[in-house]
Amino acid sequence: MIDLDKQSAQEDFWDDTETAQQVLKKASSLREWIENWSDIDTKSANTLQLIEEAIEADLTDLEKEFENQLLEINKSLEDLEIKATLSGKYDSKSAILSIQAGAGGIDSQDWAEMLLNMYSRWAENRSYVAKVLNWSDGDEAGIKRADLEISGEYSYGYLKGEAGVHRLIRLSPFDNQHQRHTSFALIEVLPEPEKTDREVTIDQENLRIDYFRASGAGGQSVQKNATAVRMVHEPTGITVSVQNERSQIRNKEVALKIITARLIEMELKLKREEESKLRGEFVSPEWGNQIRTYVLHPYKMIKDHRTEHETQDIESVFEGDLDQFLNAYLESTMKNEQRD
Repeated sequence: MIDLDKQSAQEDFWDDTETAQQVLKKASSLREWIENWSDIDTKSANTLQLIEEAIEADLTDLEKEFENQLLEINKSLEDLEIKATLSGKYDSKSAILSIQAGAGGIDSQDWAEMLLNMYSRWAENRSYVAKVLNWSDGDEAGIKRADLEISGEYSYGYLKGEAGVHRLIRLSPFDNQHQRHTSFALIEVLPEPEKTDREVTIDQENLRIDYFRASGAGGQSVQKNATAVRMVHEPTGITVSVQNERSQIRNKEVALKIITARLIEMELKLKREEESKLRGEFVSPEWGNQIRTYVLHPYKMIKDHRTEHETQDIESVFEGDLDQFLNAYLESTMKNEQRD
């Protein structure tokens, strides 16, 4: 913290604006950590003193109030302990969450949109900013694919465990016979690249860019100019199509951001695979390896297959109450690392 303050006080500090902003961001984050721990320490000391005074005065009617205060302190402490596990290289970054409908036709496309709404609400609950970067409509309902940018400190760290297949079991609203259907969607979580990230560089010669007219509902909503962009990173085959923005330049920027994020995630994935293979526990988060099942019929339950955490309060989860699952995954990861 002291070193960062010294660095920001140098005369040439603002010569490199982007680096300066990163230094100030890191310093602000550290100050927040210090303030949070200090706040918990102060609350704990004050509550302990009040409890001792209440015991001496035999004020037993305050027992419930003190119990609530201790629960609140414990919750704050658990939240900070969870956040302390987010020490990975990109954990403090914002996130790009990609959702792709899988097997199941219209039901899976509707399920993909349900997940998009769920993660958007989670972001709003945390005062993060959620923005749809790219969206591909479903055939009759829902979406085939969407890229959701979630801007907020540590959003990638919290969400990285959501990568994998999510399965929904319900009575289909699109089936005339109202039969039970199983739908699948694949979630990818990418760290949002920043201009100061120098680990991944993209040679413009390795990019193939095509332009086309954005699709629309017809009439005035159809773009007359070729503003939509399809960008291919030829060495890896990563392909991104973006048509949400009205500007061709902006669509190119978004496409390049997503490709860069995918390249970063590819490197992280290779590293995770190598570490997992050494531990003998590697399972690829691809189709067929669902990480979580959401059951709406014949009973209601959401269960994470990695942590065994489950809840019957599915409504609150779809309204963005995901922290119970995110924290359970981070806690299990921390325990696994401690055993290793």
